[in-house]
Amino acid sequence: MSAAPAPPILLASTSPQRRAILEQLGLPFDVAAPRYEERPIDGVRPLEVVRAHAAGKARSLAGEAGDRPVLGVDTEVVCEDHVYGKPGDATEAEAMLEALGGRTHEVVSGLCLVTPGWEELHDEVTRVTFRALTPRDLASYLASGEWQGRAGGYAIQGLGARLVERIEGDYLNVVGLPASRLCDVLAARFPGLYGLG
Repeated sequence: MSAAPAPPILLASTSPQRRAILEQLGLPFDVAAPRYEERPIDGVRPLEVVRAHAAGKARSLAGEAGDRPVLGVDTEVVCEDHVYGKPGDATEAEAMLEALGGRTHEVVSGLCLVTPGWEELHDEVTRVTFRALTPRDLASYLASGEWQGRAGGYAIQGLGARLVERIEGDYLNVVGLPASRLCDVLAARFPGLYGLG
């Protein structure tokens, strides 16, 4: 007799990167746009902001998921206490990349998993060091358009890999979802159900 299939996780995000990571991990999931509006939270450390946004996203759909776990994630790029969100245009993207060039920044994520019986809220930090970037490096990357819609103005899983000298921590966190942290929570809360633990 085979075990019942694992219930699909409800991903409170429309991010294609997060969908791709869940597919890569072999986890069943459905997608829904969260009913949560991210707003700046003044005077609060970036880790607390991403945790608050991740929880807000997950909680916004918890009532519609039945017994299924709801996953909310939020990610920001931080360098010396400055948060680099998604650039509005190429000029802003260029300024971000110039600021990050030759330096180490942190990709911080909040991860929240909610069910009717419990909630787990975690964070993850990955350190990313960029090469010193030349004007040609910047022009080539900006011309690719890959910076659009990306926190910090780059995508490490694409051409943005050319900007990176090294990383310390969870690579998939930089892509958009702290996969190791999620696997730990699933293994602890649902031993064996998702093929983990």
